[in-house]
Amino acid sequence: MVKPRLKRHGKKQRVTYRIIAIDTQSRREGEAIKEVGFYNPRKEQTQLDLFAIIALLKEGAQSTETVRDISKRAKVPEQVGIKLQSKIKF
Repeated sequence: MVKPRLKRHGKKQRVTYRIIAIDTQSRREGEAIKEVGFYNPRKEQTQLDLFAIIALLKEGAQSTETVRDISKRAKVPEQVGIKLQSKIKF
């Protein structure tokens, strides 16, 4: 199963994240299938590839809580007309 999740980049105290599509069994720093966005928590900058994220969600990918919150702040669900799950069910 593929999940959109964060991959850490940057130096100590200057961290940024890339939002990537990755297999659920891979580690955080593992090889990404596709890079779909960027998030800088220090400056609250977000850059998302909406078409790639929408395609992943329609294929059944479940994003992590952090990526889901970033998407909500960027108002992705409202623009696309999809509903993101509030909690992941196992």
